[in-house]
Amino acid sequence: MIVTRGDAAQLTASVEELADLLVDTVDGGASVGFLAPLDRAAAVTWWTGRVAAVAAGQLAVWTARDGGRIVGTVSLAFPDKPNSRHRAELVKLMVHRAARGQGLGRTLLTTAEEAAVGAGVTLLHLDTESDSPAEHLYRSSGWSRAGMIPDYAESPAGELRPTTLYYKRVGAGAAYAQDPAEAAAGSLTR
Repeated sequence: MIVTRGDAAQLTASVEELADLLVDTVDGGASVGFLAPLDRAAAVTWWTGRVAAVAAGQLAVWTARDGGRIVGTVSLAFPDKPNSRHRAELVKLMVHRAARGQGLGRTLLTTAEEAAVGAGVTLLHLDTESDSPAEHLYRSSGWSRAGMIPDYAESPAGELRPTTLYYKRVGAGAAYAQDPAEAAAGSLTR
């Protein structure tokens, strides 16, 4: 597997493959903001809509290729507010169903975390469907649970599902003392 960060031109060239990955992810039951069955044209439109954010440096997108084919992706969204430049949101971690179970999700997650540190980010955050395979990945990768929101989003099947919020201190932020509530709960920040 080869994981690379793409620029706006590379994202534009990969929109069709990324759309296929998004359709596979949603149709496979992952909650990433869409309902199943996901129309491929809608997936192409969604990825095309990300190109400007990549060009502006507000979004970083990595793709994982196996045999030349995109089998996974992850993104970091950077806020544009002056008081938020120390953080980024991890979004759209997706692995094709045929490539799951090989550690690719963890590889993509680690890639995004390391890139965040390189960009001076000290705090990452995300939301994920509660009790999903993705939630288990984040927990086992040292992310701290911040809380759960009931009935947050519809699953691809249309059922209202809770989401769990997570954060991870990285780089210089990882050295901060643990929050007392975290310590009492026994969670780790690194």
